[in-house]
Amino acid sequence: MAKNVEELFSLQPVVMKQLQTIFDKNRLAHAYIFDGEKGTGKVDIMRFFVKLMLCEQPNLNVPCETCRNCRRVDSGNHPNIHQIYPDGQFIKIDQIRDLVAEMKMMGVEEGRKIYVLHHADRLNIASANMILKFLEEPDGEVTAILLTEQMQSILPTIRSRCQHIKFQKMPRHVLLNHLQESNISYSMSCTVSMMTNELETAIFLANDEQFALARKTVLKLVEVIRQNVHEAMLVVHEEWLPLFKEKSEMEQALDLLLFAYRDIVSIKANPEAACTYPDMLQTFKEAALHSTYERLSSQMESILQARASLQRNMNRTLLMEQLMLNLQEGYTFV
Repeated sequence: MAKNVEELFSLQPVVMKQLQTIFDKNRLAHAYIFDGEKGTGKVDIMRFFVKLMLCEQPNLNVPCETCRNCRRVDSGNHPNIHQIYPDGQFIKIDQIRDLVAEMKMMGVEEGRKIYVLHHADRLNIASANMILKFLEEPDGEVTAILLTEQMQSILPTIRSRCQHIKFQKMPRHVLLNHLQESNISYSMSCTVSMMTNELETAIFLANDEQFALARKTVLKLVEVIRQNVHEAMLVVHEEWLPLFKEKSEMEQALDLLLFAYRDIVSIKANPEAACTYPDMLQTFKEAALHSTYERLSSQMESILQARASLQRNMNRTLLMEQLMLNLQEGYTFV
């Protein structure tokens, strides 16, 4: 497996306990939906569960890792396991037709047959109807595992025939540990772990020069807002607007700005609070000392409303000028 059992438990303790209990009580269902965002460990835990179901010598509801079946699961060569991925945009009916034919054939291996549908929300209508019929009439000892990041896109008739396994977002402390193990600084790890819950995306952001510049520009703006509204306007026109030209870039920058003010609120409540910008701790402590909860709340509301105005395609220069005035005075954004 890509991750050992201890890592899987740290990532998804509830799911792991749920699957082990199912196995221990011999209550294996004929179909499961593994539902969770990207980066929540669905594929690694699916592999753990498949291996557990096929292992010749499981110990305390953990696969042995050394038997013939465990090794074949790892190598991807077990004849009783079939995995289907979208062919282009969809999982197509021919793929499901071939899968059903394979699953109904007399296999060379005795025991449970398992099929896995990756991105099961991308079944087209024809393939969804065919897999539904197979779910309703499983042939022998068969287990289906459907992986999805969009549970609501799967037909209700399919959902109702599967046991729902809900994956939670990766705990932030686990993501932080992975990022620091990837030689990313603690400060940057804290920031990107607020932007995304997915490890690969977080690593990309942490190593992206554009994101580093965005972070630096946002923090500079936070500092100058406290000093002088004219300085803040200068930073907006000379640095912010030229850097954040696309709507998505402006959205991200406003999110980073909101996190800064949220840090200040957290520090005001608890000087030892975990922050998005731990490298700004002293600066934010001073800001917290000289502000009130009411003003900070008003400033955060101003940022949220500015973000909403961005969605309505408000002129960005005007939007930022108004926001600077509101943040300087603590008024609510109009």
